[in-house]
Amino acid sequence: MFFRKKTSGGRAYLQIVENRREDGVVRQQVIATLGRLEDLRESGQLERLLRSGARFADKAIVVGAVADGEATTSPARRIGAALVFERLWEETGCRAVVESLAGSRRHDFPLERAVFLSVLHRLFSGGSDRAAERWRQDYRIEGVEGLDLHHLYRAMGWLGEELAEDQQAGATPFAPRCLKDVMEEELFARRRDLLSTLDLVFMDTTSLYFEGAGGQTLGRRGFSKDHRPDLNQMILAVLLDGDGRPVCTEMWPGNTADVTSLIPAVDRLRKRFSINRVCVVADRGMISAETVAELEARKLLYILGVRERTEKLVRELVLDDPAPFVPFFLTKRKKEIDYEAKAVTLAGRRYIVCRNHEQMRKDAADRAKILAALEQQLKKGDKALVGNKGYRRFLMKPDDGHFAIDRAKAEEDAKFDGVFVLRTNARLSPLEAMLVYKQLWTVERAFRTSKSLLETRPIYHKLDETIRGHVSCSFLALVLKKELQDRIAAMGEAAPCASWPEILADLDSLTETEVEQDGKRFLLRSPPRPAASLALRAAGVALPPTVRQLPGGTCQR
Repeated sequence: MFFRKKTSGGRAYLQIVENRREDGVVRQQVIATLGRLEDLRESGQLERLLRSGARFADKAIVVGAVADGEATTSPARRIGAALVFERLWEETGCRAVVESLAGSRRHDFPLERAVFLSVLHRLFSGGSDRAAERWRQDYRIEGVEGLDLHHLYRAMGWLGEELAEDQQAGATPFAPRCLKDVMEEELFARRRDLLSTLDLVFMDTTSLYFEGAGGQTLGRRGFSKDHRPDLNQMILAVLLDGDGRPVCTEMWPGNTADVTSLIPAVDRLRKRFSINRVCVVADRGMISAETVAELEARKLLYILGVRERTEKLVRELVLDDPAPFVPFFLTKRKKEIDYEAKAVTLAGRRYIVCRNHEQMRKDAADRAKILAALEQQLKKGDKALVGNKGYRRFLMKPDDGHFAIDRAKAEEDAKFDGVFVLRTNARLSPLEAMLVYKQLWTVERAFRTSKSLLETRPIYHKLDETIRGHVSCSFLALVLKKELQDRIAAMGEAAPCASWPEILADLDSLTETEVEQDGKRFLLRSPPRPAASLALRAAGVALPPTVRQLPGGTCQR
């Protein structure tokens, strides 16, 4: 039944009607005519009628009382974060693994809940564990009520503690085996049936600086990717599989170079995950003659990016090889991109020369703009060119002492348009090798967008074990993020487009408010925004009712 306004003779009447099906047709039948709408409003009869009916509908009276400011309410608590990621925490096996590892210890606090709280904080806010302890006060998270800051510190120390000496097989000079390594291995084992072999390993690194000393061994001065050479730092490596799923982390002192850490990391990876065949895919920054020699000595497959502009053999011989390219098209974001690739073997080395025609046209257009701007600047005199690196590579200084455009350099630069070169010992076709290397770009992009989870500064911990635990929680946050993104992608056309910041913001906006009305307690939920609804559907979580009654008692404030 419902109210209906009926207009007759220029006057509006309020009726109660219901839909009835007669002979297969739905018809409206009038139950009662209450009178003229204007008279009902002026006399207050309509308000009294609605209030009288609301006594038999708790939800309606609670919503109305809150809207009118007549109910006692407590501060809103955010519920979206725990709703979605508690389910993923369980279904990825994170909860079971942490509980299993903690089961042999007698902790006087819920250690698994402390780890989950830290992981959830990394996803939505980031920062120190002290900030996490304050942050959780605005969230409804099951089982964290009794946790204090020292519990979070103890959980971090537990995750990062070193294993006993008889369990240090596979340790490297850079890093001992720790409890967090066992956790990563058990998480990998749980999805081993989905990933029977780990053929592709992508590795990327970042540096994390410390506000303090940075532990007993991790904090060291080194090349800072954060441009903070004045502070101690550590090197964090994240290894991902071919689908971009996090496999494990490695943490090294801040003065460790990437090229010296790649081989020990691969050796340790093979031992930790019982991998027989590994193909290392790495970018240009990982390459050195010593690195390649070590890979080949261990009979490891590799696909490595080459610095085509600075490596003489590549620049002068590989790029000039007359062999024809093999063309193919790749669809990306509903757009076809024209690629081509070919294999060139020189001095016992196999190179793959790849060209992206779209990038080729862009590089040519960019160079044309630089040359046109350079001609204009030359008219203003040589001083206008000082300090401009973009101009410098196309300049020469003739005998008259003034700068001029070096057309030969511009022509030489054109042969690098849209080109990237790989070196590999894998028996893959040029197109297969190119596609595998392009996966590294996808993984690196995912790594860059996830750095806010991994660079959870400030890090104030003073011990190696608590630092390792702090970063391990960021790794677990990355596991949950990847799981949710994969589930949304699997929904295909059914999933509307939503960025990661939109998902977090919309989940954060989903709240519950505790309300006391007429001696009863209720939880009143806010409506979900679009990206929150998407995340809830992807995680397979149902929303709680808009209004639900709680057991007796008074409103908690």
